[in-house]
Amino acid sequence: MASERPLRADARRNRERLLSVAVQALSREGAAVSLEAIARQAGVGIGTLYRHFPTREALIDAAYQGELDRLCDRVEDLLAAAPAQRALRAWMSHFVDYMGTKRGMGDALRALIASGGDPFARSRDRLTGAVATLLGAGRADGTLRADVAPDDVLVSLSGVSLATAERRDRDQVDRLLDLLMDGLRPR
Repeated sequence: MASERPLRADARRNRERLLSVAVQALSREGAAVSLEAIARQAGVGIGTLYRHFPTREALIDAAYQGELDRLCDRVEDLLAAAPAQRALRAWMSHFVDYMGTKRGMGDALRALIASGGDPFARSRDRLTGAVATLLGAGRADGTLRADVAPDDVLVSLSGVSLATAERRDRDQVDRLLDLLMDGLRPR
């Protein structure tokens, strides 16, 4: 199989702009959002959208995967900028934002699944790996417990996200994440 050529800089910018607009539009309007509206808001023609994403499902999947990657790829930068404990707490806050976006894209993701797609095929592994890296750094510097499983942290974070979704009370989210962090500190 021949490798794909890298995108030209302008094509890469168009793709990134399309994905950014798609995430916002899908979160706000769901699966019914028109692709023409996404292209128009991104400042490109519909042909450009279809060159990058030949189907609605391809756009939805790429938008979701981009959000997942953006969240998980932050780990190294957070660890480079702050001690492990603070990096984990910052990542937790980003996770809650990610869950809000994912929830907003729910209709679009369900439509993708109904068409045979599996947007979540790599989600669990990526998220577990991100949390494992953060916990490992905290274990190494002695600021986080050694007996906590990454999956337990993910379930707890999902619970915080779901419990606070309707109220959208960021102060409550922060208090709950701080409580979770207290439970992750060595005894």
